[in-house]
Amino acid sequence: MFTSVINWFEDKRKFGGLIGAFLEEATRSSAPSERDRRINVNANKGLWARCDNRGNMLHVKFLKQKKSVCEERGYHLSMSSMERIELLIDPNTWIPMDEDMAARDVLSFSDEDSHENRLLISQEKTGLTDAVQTGIGYPNGTLIAPGVMDFHLMGGSMGSVVGEKITRLIEYATQRLLPLVLICASGGARTQEGTLSSMQMAKISSVLQLHQVRKKLLYISVLTYPTTGGVTASFGMLGDIIIAESKAYIAFAGKRVIEQTSRQKIPDGFQAAESLFDNGLLDSIVPRNLLKGVLSEIFELYLSVPYNKN
Repeated sequence: MFTSVINWFEDKRKFGGLIGAFLEEATRSSAPSERDRRINVNANKGLWARCDNRGNMLHVKFLKQKKSVCEERGYHLSMSSMERIELLIDPNTWIPMDEDMAARDVLSFSDEDSHENRLLISQEKTGLTDAVQTGIGYPNGTLIAPGVMDFHLMGGSMGSVVGEKITRLIEYATQRLLPLVLICASGGARTQEGTLSSMQMAKISSVLQLHQVRKKLLYISVLTYPTTGGVTASFGMLGDIIIAESKAYIAFAGKRVIEQTSRQKIPDGFQAAESLFDNGLLDSIVPRNLLKGVLSEIFELYLSVPYNKN
């Protein structure tokens, strides 16, 4: 059995010299747990996941150990919101907020399928009620208020529930004088909720103004692949410090739309994090495995000379 698997992967040229080590580890391991299976970014069940960038196959167990980063080119694969929380927050310190808040299909939106049915399928697939998790927790001993978006639920689209949960989180952080961190992964406003989704941009931005300007509290925005549309046009780019993961796609409109509107050719990589950093739109690009440490150093500096003198 393993001989045929080796031949198949060699024919596909997916592993190179790593296949022997991968298969040896696979033979020693028992079947992966259900949590291990969820790391598969393309929903392919089993032991293997495919890198979205190069197309090479990756062993789920090794991928988990590397925090969903492809070793070949350092490409950061997508993660669920729970995996990001586990990466950022100290064990047993995460306290979620507004877990049961769920959207209603107030517009009775339907095209090829109803919005209600699409949402139910995504909820069943991810175990979430909507595309963001909010709460409080401790990264390396500092209490913060993080919000983590999840692209796996309807593309991380920002509807009324996402907007309300983030708004409540910001208000809580403002009242308790906590640093705020929002990890963005979204296709933008949720089309199926129409104007209700667009309203969330203004609502979130207004409470951020209270948090940052009036209370002089810290807000850090972390942009991951992808951050687009209404999220980019609102709270995604309003951070006191804006951090991005390597090669993250960050944009308002897509390349094709820009080219058709401006009638100009857009260079490849124009909307990648590295390009935005070179043009001054980002403060830093931080590899995923270093993010917790970098944030902890920022919080330590912030708390030693706090904005809020009171």
